Amino acid sequence: MSIRDIHTPVLLERCIELLAPAVARDGAVLVDATLGMGGHTEAFLERFPGLHVIGLDRDTDALRIAGERLRRFGDRVTFVHTVYDGIGEAVEAHAPGGRADGILFDLGVSSLQLDEAARGFAYAQDAPLDMRMDQTTGMTAADVLATYGEGDLRRIFERYGEEKLAGRYARAIIAARATAPIERSGRLVEILQAATPAAAQRTGHPAKRVFQALRIEVNAELTAVERAIPAALDALTVGGRIVVLAYQSLEDRIVKREFADATSSTAPAGLPFEPPEHAPRFRLLVRGAELASDEEKARNPRATPVRLRAAERIRDGRAREAS
Repeated sequence: MSIRDIHTPVLLERCIELLAPAVARDGAVLVDATLGMGGHTEAFLERFPGLHVIGLDRDTDALRIAGERLRRFGDRVTFVHTVYDGIGEAVEAHAPGGRADGILFDLGVSSLQLDEAARGFAYAQDAPLDMRMDQTTGMTAADVLATYGEGDLRRIFERYGEEKLAGRYARAIIAARATAPIERSGRLVEILQAATPAAAQRTGHPAKRVFQALRIEVNAELTAVERAIPAALDALTVGGRIVVLAYQSLEDRIVKREFADATSSTAPAGLPFEPPEHAPRFRLLVRGAELASDEEKARNPRATPVRLRAAERIRDGRAREAS
């Protein structure tokens, strides 16, 4: 099965529609901050012959696959091995003038990572508990389960998984690892199922939120998003546009907050007029967060939880100048 058959980019046509006014001209630069298997980038390069894309990904497997998929575009693509909070440095190094015309974020875990059982992201498949998006560095999910105390486990399950049974699950993990290390997803699922009251098991799989929390902790995802969105806004040229796809509420709240700051006046309250230097730097392109249509959800189930937000730069000035 080809990459195109197993990987369907989420909200592809809507992303193209929103970014087209900024990237359609010859010489425009689009940053795909979460390149993955290159589905979004491929469509943009096909649609806009004068476009150059800077593709970022922390996953070396993703960069290899995207490189093969996009080889026919030659030097119209620049690949950068980095977490997406390295977007500022990547744009400075590879975009003319150090600014981008368009930026796309497709946050969360990628199709490649979910579908490759050996990576340990999916609770439905028994595999080593790795969960690193960049397998060249950092601690694994097994390391977290082996070294974190009960309080820290409870904290990440509550904060990153919004798990109501966080304390119960943390205690169960501490007890289980005293017998043997928790190194595979299958064993972790068994521990969580055994610790879950019958009534709670009817509300969804007991491992879902814990696996999400472990993945976010291992990859420092929320910290990266908190740094990446302001850096991306700073990297856009006037008239440039940004589109962000988020798949869980924790990420979306960060995006919503940063967009609200960027589209708000910084003038002190009570002034009879707004000084130009305090005017908003961005304007929103969509009202609130857009969701996928029922047709797209049926065609591509991974689009079901997506929330899309988009903005356009209307004035120069760095994000934190007024603070």
